Amino acid sequence: MSYDFDVIVVGAGPAGESAAINAAKHGSKVAIIENREHVGGGCTHKGTIPSKALRSAVKQLVRFNRHPLFHEGVDSSWFDFPKIMKNVQSVIREQVNMRERYYGRNRIKVFKATANFVDQHTVNLVSDNGDQQQLTSSDFVIACGSRPYRPESVDFNHPRVYDSDTILDMKFNPKKLIIFGAGVIGCEYASIFSGLGVKVELVNGRERLLEFLDDEISDALSYQLRDHGVMVRHREEFASLETFPDHVVLHLQSGKRIIADALLWCNGRSGNTDTLALENIALEADHRGQVKVNQRYQTEVENVYAVGDVIGWPSLASAAYNQGRSAAAAARGKESNHFVAEVATGIYTLPEISSVGSTERELTESKVPYEVGRAFFKDCARAQISGSNVGMLKLLFCPDSLALLGIHCFGAEATEIVHIGQAIMNQQGEGNTIEYFIKTTFNYPTMAEAYRIAALNGINRLD
Repeated sequence: MSYDFDVIVVGAGPAGESAAINAAKHGSKVAIIENREHVGGGCTHKGTIPSKALRSAVKQLVRFNRHPLFHEGVDSSWFDFPKIMKNVQSVIREQVNMRERYYGRNRIKVFKATANFVDQHTVNLVSDNGDQQQLTSSDFVIACGSRPYRPESVDFNHPRVYDSDTILDMKFNPKKLIIFGAGVIGCEYASIFSGLGVKVELVNGRERLLEFLDDEISDALSYQLRDHGVMVRHREEFASLETFPDHVVLHLQSGKRIIADALLWCNGRSGNTDTLALENIALEADHRGQVKVNQRYQTEVENVYAVGDVIGWPSLASAAYNQGRSAAAAARGKESNHFVAEVATGIYTLPEISSVGSTERELTESKVPYEVGRAFFKDCARAQISGSNVGMLKLLFCPDSLALLGIHCFGAEATEIVHIGQAIMNQQGEGNTIEYFIKTTFNYPTMAEAYRIAALNGINRLD
């Protein structure tokens, strides 16, 4: 049977983009369907790009305030949040223009519409003006992303109530902000707003912040947030929310009542599968809107693949790019493809956090012997020069073979630094030992030389 396309990708975020381009570069006729006005997906328009651009502006402000040349610093209250976000739009435009060039160069047809399945080889497209058309394809890749979870008990239509998408459109400067949900997004925004001088109440439903992190790193994050004025409240559950024209009141199950200028809800995300009419192809999403895939990113329907946030963990743009390429390879019949099973954690708080491998708790519970090597940034010349002396690099390694077991970094450029250790840890056999960091000459002064300091610190513990 003849189809309009070899591959149709639903969603133009990182996962969809990489799937479409990979398929096109291997000779497939490809279409991509995006229901936003511009390509890039939630990552470009509501998530990673705008939030990290906002963070960059705040980071510069914080660094300026702490630089010894400027003893009085800058009163952050004069910073206008809407004005900062206007500047962020320039970064988004650059990203959109770049991605549109990708599609044009690879002759990928872009449709601006909402897609829903008619059968396993046909989708119906509905444009904003109501026009409809049907397209057929041999294979499909679902990469429609996710959106913030919105419980019915919270009125998100109120101008003082936001989620992680709508917070970027806030039109005023809050003096006090409640952030409900202390996951990665909640912690990132807590550090961003506290850096702008906003009083932040961070409500966490768990025992500690980001429990998947190494305990020492989690403790460091908690200390830094509190040091910047964030009130962190653990083991709390939502009860109700009262809204008023100029403030909100959050009621917790513990009986606490918190008053603030606005609420930012950061408690979970849902896959954007509700408009796809998956029932027409006998495919079912779970209660979080996510679909199940195998090691080839293939759903229960053999010619339909799924990648990115819509399949759940790790829900990271970095992983989505690899997932998209792998799904495109599987769709064209390649026998082996890469399944993303481990990624470096990247958390863009101030300062940032990154880790890969096992934590101390995991190694202890598994009864795996290990030793620790630390390098505190306050002892690194580059950190002293830049004024970024908060943080550390922590290496976990086997005391016998010296093989790296885990890398945990908290501080400036942590999300960059971790990849040096990740590259060594992924080497086979004798290539994965902390001796590499001792024998290798690092540029001085650099943040990377923290590896040499941490490795020597760890080796000295074995004497």
